[in-house]
Amino acid sequence: MQSYGKSVSAIGMAAVALFSCTAKEQQDRRPNIVFIMSDDHAYQAISAYSNRLIETPNIDRLAKEGMLFTNACVTNSICAPSRATILTGKHTHIHGKIDNNFPFDTTNVTFPQLLHRAGYQTAMFGKLHFGNNPKGFDEFMILPDQGDYYNPDFITNRGDTAITGYVTDIITDLTLDWMKNRRKKEQPFLLMYLQKAPHREWIPAERHYREFTKKTFPEPETLFDNYEGRGTAAKTAEMNLLHHMTISADNKIYPEVAEELGIREASNWGKNVFLQKYKRLNEAQKEQYDEVYGPINEAFKKAYPALNDEDLMRWKYQRYMQDYLACIAAVDENVGRVLDYLDENGLRENTIVVYTSDQGFYLGEHGWFDKRFIYDESFKTPLLVRWPEKIEAGSTSDEMVQNLDFAQTFLEAAGLPQPADMQGESLVPLLEGKSEQWTRDAVYYHYYEYPGFHMVKRHYGIVTTEYKLAHFYYDVDEWELYDRKNDPFELNNVYSDPAYAAVVDKLKDQLAELRVKYKDSEELDQRFIQKYKERGLIK
Repeated sequence: MQSYGKSVSAIGMAAVALFSCTAKEQQDRRPNIVFIMSDDHAYQAISAYSNRLIETPNIDRLAKEGMLFTNACVTNSICAPSRATILTGKHTHIHGKIDNNFPFDTTNVTFPQLLHRAGYQTAMFGKLHFGNNPKGFDEFMILPDQGDYYNPDFITNRGDTAITGYVTDIITDLTLDWMKNRRKKEQPFLLMYLQKAPHREWIPAERHYREFTKKTFPEPETLFDNYEGRGTAAKTAEMNLLHHMTISADNKIYPEVAEELGIREASNWGKNVFLQKYKRLNEAQKEQYDEVYGPINEAFKKAYPALNDEDLMRWKYQRYMQDYLACIAAVDENVGRVLDYLDENGLRENTIVVYTSDQGFYLGEHGWFDKRFIYDESFKTPLLVRWPEKIEAGSTSDEMVQNLDFAQTFLEAAGLPQPADMQGESLVPLLEGKSEQWTRDAVYYHYYEYPGFHMVKRHYGIVTTEYKLAHFYYDVDEWELYDRKNDPFELNNVYSDPAYAAVVDKLKDQLAELRVKYKDSEELDQRFIQKYKERGLIK
């Protein structure tokens, strides 16, 4: 993040004035906030949602001791835009980070800045993914761009550094070190604990790849989806496990083995990424890696000549799940370390702990990996919140909530005013069990990065608990409607079904109202398309 400029918002100044004259005893009652976010962690891979794939006992603690949200979702399912939305409480077309390439509008004021001005001690450790100088933090150590799983580099406000080890463990070590040694006990704190895992290319810790590469996982019902009943976008997206998941970077087949087998891919991207990541390992790490992945390569060499496309798809799915879920095992262990510290040091009762991801992720559903779509596996995101002073243990909320809402939630919890230009809604009423005060019945979504990585077409839409209406545009003009109750796998586009004509009309009216409410428009769509052309990203 770049500089926000020298001006201080009127709201921020008011907050400082308010709390500068507040008694210390009252300040101490403001809740601490621990915001835990992993990258690309699918809700399907948290056992509080489903234990079909993995057990995550430590993350599940937050559901057992707090609230599980079943309809949490994002405004734009891609990493950096999602993170900017979380910080600002604004849709991506407002804060400017519409994709991973476009710049963030640095005139935005983020909720950490407002908390910091109001007397919170603030720290960030892990993966931010955009900008190298996050504002509003007393201390930060963040990974450059995507970061590395092994022996990662860090950008800090005290100088850059590299640390030997596994990134999930290291980020947690840094987090715990700050809490133990530099946290000021007289101040409330905001701690952003941001894991890189389980982002692609899914390189697990040695203790976990030894275990998980021996496991076999159940296949999703839609692994061999042929996309009938859907529009052009689903049929042309480039995120199919068989055709688009790379054999080297993703499935860990050594490039020389792939070459020996005559496997040719669309580009050298997978080969180059594999070599780059492998070179980061020190000699001891390489020896351990080769001890496990070497035999996998040998077995693949023997099996590959006889594999048909269906066989290879199944093999790729298992390799994907083994590494992806192994990465999550390390996340879960380390979340447990942080929760244990809070519980053992008198910080449990008055601390809000949030666990979420920057969006959902496909785990073979529809034959896919990655995210980007408004479809559920991409659009929905895990959200578990513990706040013992406010939340009834073991509670659940089915309301439509978004990453758009975090900023206002934390500001209200801290007793701070919410800036008028923020677009979310505070979750505090839901956390307190006052669902009757929640008025939202639909959320707005907009994805922009096309043409681009994975080639998911531009689209916007409206989602309720019952239906999902999406408009795909730019090089197509197609509408899709899904009945979320009767078609949970989203296999049948019923937009043209006469039985749903009244639903379409109602949702289109609601969608138009949301576009106005959130200050989005066709004119703005065209403006972003023109900016893509000016940058040479499209013709």
